[in-house]
Amino acid sequence: MAKRNKHKHKGQPQAVASAPAGTVPPSGPDAVVAHGAQEASQDVPPAQSQEAASASDAPAVEQHEQHEQRVEPARRLALRQLSPFLILAEYEARSLAHVVGLPEQLDAPGLWRGVAYRIGRYRLASGFDEVVEILPMPALTHVPGAQPWLLGVANIRGSLLPVVDLKQFLEGERTVLHERQRVLVVRQPGGDVAVTIDELYGQRSFVESQAIDASALVQGRYAHFVDRAYRMQDQDWGVFSLERLVRTPEFRQAAA
Repeated sequence: MAKRNKHKHKGQPQAVASAPAGTVPPSGPDAVVAHGAQEASQDVPPAQSQEAASASDAPAVEQHEQHEQRVEPARRLALRQLSPFLILAEYEARSLAHVVGLPEQLDAPGLWRGVAYRIGRYRLASGFDEVVEILPMPALTHVPGAQPWLLGVANIRGSLLPVVDLKQFLEGERTVLHERQRVLVVRQPGGDVAVTIDELYGQRSFVESQAIDASALVQGRYAHFVDRAYRMQDQDWGVFSLERLVRTPEFRQAAA
Protein backbone atom coordinates (compact mmCIF):
# COMPACT_ATOMS: atom_id res chain seq x y z
CA MET A 1 0.00 0.00 0.00
CA ALA A 2 2.84 2.42 0.77
CA LYS A 3 4.37 1.80 -2.65
CA ARG A 4 1.00 2.49 -4.34
CA ASN A 5 0.67 5.87 -2.55
CA LYS A 6 4.20 6.90 -3.58
CA HIS A 7 3.34 6.49 -7.25
CA LYS A 8 0.12 8.36 -6.75
CA HIS A 9 1.88 11.54 -5.60
CA LYS A 10 4.88 11.34 -7.95
CA GLY A 11 3.30 13.58 -10.59
CA GLN A 12 2.61 16.49 -8.17
CA PRO A 13 6.02 18.07 -7.36
CA GLN A 14 5.41 21.26 -9.39
CA ALA A 15 2.12 21.97 -7.59
CA VAL A 16 3.84 21.54 -4.22
CA ALA A 17 6.91 23.58 -5.13
CA SER A 18 4.83 26.47 -6.43
CA ALA A 19 2.62 26.74 -3.36
CA PRO A 20 2.30 30.35 -2.15
CA ALA A 21 4.16 31.57 0.92
CA GLY A 22 2.43 31.04 4.21
CA THR A 23 0.93 27.67 3.32
CA VAL A 24 1.68 24.70 5.51
CA PRO A 25 4.47 22.54 4.05
CA PRO A 26 3.30 19.08 3.10
CA SER A 27 4.23 16.18 5.27
CA GLY A 28 4.62 12.51 4.73
CA PRO A 29 5.12 11.21 1.18
CA ASP A 30 4.22 14.61 -0.34
CA ALA A 31 7.10 16.26 1.54
CA VAL A 32 9.57 13.63 0.28
CA VAL A 33 8.46 14.10 -3.36
CA ALA A 34 8.63 17.92 -3.17
CA HIS A 35 12.10 17.83 -1.60
CA GLY A 36 13.35 15.44 -4.25
CA ALA A 37 12.06 17.65 -7.05
CA GLN A 38 13.79 20.71 -5.57
CA GLU A 39 17.12 18.88 -5.24
CA ALA A 40 16.85 17.64 -8.83
CA SER A 41 16.40 21.17 -10.12
CA GLN A 42 19.41 22.38 -8.10
CA ASP A 43 21.67 19.53 -9.20
CA VAL A 44 21.59 20.30 -12.97
CA PRO A 45 25.27 20.51 -14.02
CA PRO A 46 26.50 23.83 -15.48
CA ALA A 47 27.72 22.00 -18.59
CA GLN A 48 24.13 21.16 -19.51
CA SER A 49 23.10 24.82 -19.31
CA GLN A 50 26.09 25.80 -21.46
CA GLU A 51 25.19 23.18 -24.02
CA ALA A 52 21.64 24.54 -24.10
CA ALA A 53 22.96 28.08 -24.69
CA SER A 54 25.27 26.83 -27.42
CA ALA A 55 22.39 25.00 -29.04
CA SER A 56 20.33 28.19 -29.05
CA ASP A 57 23.22 30.11 -30.67
CA ALA A 58 23.91 27.42 -33.28
CA PRO A 59 21.54 28.79 -35.95
CA ALA A 60 23.15 32.28 -35.79
CA VAL A 61 26.68 30.83 -36.01
CA GLU A 62 25.67 28.61 -38.90
CA GLN A 63 24.13 31.56 -40.78
CA HIS A 64 27.32 33.62 -40.28
CA GLU A 65 29.50 30.79 -41.59
CA GLN A 66 27.27 30.32 -44.63
CA HIS A 67 27.44 34.08 -45.33
CA GLU A 68 31.26 34.05 -45.16
CA GLN A 69 31.37 31.04 -47.47
CA ARG A 70 29.30 32.95 -50.02
CA VAL A 71 31.21 36.24 -49.73
CA GLU A 72 34.78 34.90 -49.73
CA PRO A 73 34.66 33.37 -53.25
CA ALA A 74 33.22 36.64 -54.55
CA ARG A 75 36.15 38.55 -53.02
CA ARG A 76 38.69 36.17 -54.52
CA LEU A 77 36.99 36.39 -57.93
CA ALA A 78 37.08 40.20 -57.84
CA LEU A 79 40.80 40.16 -57.03
CA ARG A 80 41.55 37.63 -59.78
CA GLN A 81 39.88 39.92 -62.33
CA LEU A 82 42.43 42.64 -61.54
CA SER A 83 46.07 42.32 -62.54
CA PRO A 84 48.64 42.45 -59.72
CA PHE A 85 49.88 45.75 -61.13
CA LEU A 86 46.43 47.37 -61.00
CA ILE A 87 45.89 46.07 -57.45
CA LEU A 88 49.15 47.69 -56.32
CA ALA A 89 48.18 50.91 -58.12
CA GLU A 90 44.88 50.92 -56.26
CA TYR A 91 46.62 50.41 -52.90
CA GLU A 92 49.03 53.22 -53.72
CA ALA A 93 46.17 55.57 -54.65
CA ARG A 94 44.46 54.82 -51.31
CA SER A 95 47.64 55.53 -49.35
CA LEU A 96 48.33 58.74 -51.29
CA ALA A 97 44.86 60.00 -50.46
CA HIS A 98 45.89 60.16 -46.77
CA VAL A 99 49.14 62.11 -47.34
CA VAL A 100 48.93 65.78 -46.36
CA GLY A 101 48.58 68.02 -49.42
CA LEU A 102 48.37 65.22 -51.98
CA PRO A 103 44.55 64.96 -52.33
CA GLU A 104 44.52 68.50 -53.74
CA GLN A 105 47.24 67.58 -56.24
CA LEU A 106 45.38 64.43 -57.29
CA ASP A 107 42.31 66.56 -58.03
CA ALA A 108 44.30 69.07 -60.09
CA PRO A 109 42.90 69.93 -63.57
CA GLY A 110 44.10 67.63 -66.34
CA LEU A 111 45.84 65.19 -63.99
CA TRP A 112 47.41 62.21 -65.79
CA ARG A 113 49.11 59.27 -64.04
CA GLY A 114 50.97 56.31 -65.47
CA VAL A 115 54.03 54.04 -65.52
CA ALA A 116 57.29 55.81 -66.35
CA TYR A 117 60.23 54.15 -68.11
CA ARG A 118 63.06 54.80 -70.54
CA ILE A 119 63.70 53.49 -74.05
CA GLY A 120 66.97 54.65 -75.55
CA ARG A 121 67.30 58.36 -74.80
CA TYR A 122 63.57 58.97 -74.36
CA ARG A 123 61.75 59.15 -71.06
CA LEU A 124 58.26 57.79 -71.66
CA ALA A 125 55.13 56.95 -69.70
CA SER A 126 52.09 54.79 -70.44
CA GLY A 127 48.67 54.65 -68.77
CA PHE A 128 47.98 52.20 -65.99
CA ASP A 129 45.12 50.73 -68.01
CA GLU A 130 47.55 49.76 -70.81
CA VAL A 131 50.02 47.80 -68.66
CA VAL A 132 48.94 44.39 -67.41
CA GLU A 133 52.05 43.80 -65.30
CA ILE A 134 55.80 44.43 -65.10
CA LEU A 135 58.20 41.47 -65.05
CA PRO A 136 61.93 40.74 -65.09
CA MET A 137 63.27 39.54 -68.41
CA PRO A 138 61.95 35.96 -68.82
CA ALA A 139 63.74 33.02 -70.39
CA LEU A 140 63.24 33.08 -74.16
CA THR A 141 62.78 30.49 -76.87
CA HIS A 142 63.92 31.69 -80.30
CA VAL A 143 61.39 31.73 -83.15
CA PRO A 144 63.02 30.87 -86.52
CA GLY A 145 62.21 33.20 -89.40
CA ALA A 146 60.66 35.90 -87.20
CA GLN A 147 61.34 39.62 -87.38
CA PRO A 148 64.70 40.57 -85.82
CA TRP A 149 62.96 42.67 -83.14
CA LEU A 150 60.92 39.64 -82.01
CA LEU A 151 63.28 38.21 -79.42
CA GLY A 152 61.31 34.99 -78.97
CA VAL A 153 58.51 33.58 -76.86
CA ALA A 154 58.41 33.14 -73.09
CA ASN A 155 56.38 30.85 -70.86
CA ILE A 156 54.64 33.14 -68.35
CA ARG A 157 52.63 31.05 -65.86
CA GLY A 158 51.71 28.54 -68.53
CA SER A 159 50.94 31.05 -71.30
CA LEU A 160 53.26 31.69 -74.24
CA LEU A 161 53.95 35.39 -74.74
CA PRO A 162 55.91 36.91 -77.62
CA VAL A 163 58.68 39.22 -76.36
CA VAL A 164 59.48 42.26 -78.52
CA ASP A 165 62.59 44.43 -78.41
CA LEU A 166 60.71 47.73 -78.44
CA LYS A 167 63.82 49.82 -78.98
CA GLN A 168 64.77 47.81 -82.05
CA PHE A 169 61.19 48.05 -83.38
CA LEU A 170 61.21 51.85 -82.99
CA GLU A 171 64.82 52.74 -83.75
CA GLY A 172 66.27 49.71 -85.53
CA GLU A 173 68.94 49.37 -82.84
CA ARG A 174 69.17 46.20 -80.79
CA THR A 175 68.76 46.48 -77.01
CA VAL A 176 71.71 45.32 -74.94
CA LEU A 177 70.01 43.00 -72.44
CA HIS A 178 71.16 43.04 -68.82
CA GLU A 179 70.18 41.41 -65.52
CA ARG A 180 68.00 44.35 -64.44
CA GLN A 181 66.04 44.26 -67.70
CA ARG A 182 62.27 44.68 -67.37
CA VAL A 183 59.39 43.98 -69.72
CA LEU A 184 55.91 45.49 -69.82
CA VAL A 185 53.13 42.99 -70.45
CA VAL A 186 50.57 44.61 -72.76
CA ARG A 187 47.14 43.30 -73.69
CA GLN A 188 46.43 42.92 -77.39
CA PRO A 189 43.76 41.11 -79.46
CA GLY A 190 44.52 37.40 -79.46
CA GLY A 191 46.75 37.40 -76.37
CA ASP A 192 49.21 39.44 -74.34
CA VAL A 193 52.63 40.56 -75.56
CA ALA A 194 55.74 41.65 -73.63
CA VAL A 195 57.88 44.62 -74.71
CA THR A 196 61.33 45.42 -73.36
CA ILE A 197 62.24 48.71 -71.67
CA ASP A 198 65.70 49.97 -70.77
CA GLU A 199 64.88 51.35 -67.34
CA LEU A 200 61.85 51.48 -65.06
CA TYR A 201 61.12 54.67 -63.06
CA GLY A 202 57.81 53.72 -61.47
CA GLN A 203 54.76 55.96 -61.22
CA ARG A 204 54.64 59.52 -62.53
CA SER A 205 51.87 62.13 -62.30
CA PHE A 206 51.52 65.14 -64.57
CA VAL A 207 49.10 68.08 -64.64
CA GLU A 208 47.86 70.28 -67.43
CA SER A 209 50.18 73.16 -66.55
CA GLN A 210 53.20 70.91 -67.28
CA ALA A 211 52.14 70.09 -70.86
CA ILE A 212 54.60 70.84 -73.68
CA ASP A 213 54.64 70.35 -77.45
CA ALA A 214 55.12 66.62 -78.12
CA SER A 215 56.29 67.13 -81.72
CA ALA A 216 59.42 68.88 -80.48
CA LEU A 217 60.25 66.02 -78.11
CA VAL A 218 60.22 62.83 -80.19
CA GLN A 219 61.29 61.95 -83.71
CA GLY A 220 61.01 59.05 -86.15
CA ARG A 221 58.64 56.22 -85.34
CA TYR A 222 58.19 57.50 -81.79
CA ALA A 223 56.09 60.33 -83.20
CA HIS A 224 53.38 57.83 -84.28
CA PHE A 225 52.82 56.77 -80.68
CA VAL A 226 53.51 59.96 -78.67
CA ASP A 227 50.99 62.79 -79.01
CA ARG A 228 51.29 64.26 -75.49
CA ALA A 229 54.30 65.38 -73.48
CA TYR A 230 55.06 67.01 -70.13
CA ARG A 231 57.99 68.77 -68.50
CA MET A 232 58.61 68.18 -64.82
CA GLN A 233 61.73 69.28 -62.91
CA ASP A 234 63.62 70.03 -66.14
CA GLN A 235 62.88 66.56 -67.53
CA ASP A 236 60.68 65.92 -70.58
CA TRP A 237 58.31 62.96 -70.68
CA GLY A 238 56.35 61.65 -73.65
CA VAL A 239 53.10 59.73 -73.19
CA PHE A 240 53.59 56.56 -75.25
CA SER A 241 50.41 54.81 -76.43
CA LEU A 242 50.90 51.06 -76.04
CA GLU A 243 47.34 50.55 -77.24
CA ARG A 244 48.19 52.19 -80.54
CA LEU A 245 51.38 50.14 -80.75
CA VAL A 246 49.60 46.77 -80.56
CA ARG A 247 47.13 47.90 -83.25
CA THR A 248 49.95 48.66 -85.74
CA PRO A 249 49.71 46.06 -88.57
CA GLU A 250 53.47 45.42 -88.71
CA PHE A 251 53.64 44.87 -84.98
CA ARG A 252 50.62 42.60 -84.88
CA GLN A 253 51.77 40.35 -87.70
CA ALA A 254 55.00 39.47 -85.90
CA ALA A 255 53.83 39.60 -82.28
CA ALA A 256 50.43 37.90 -82.56
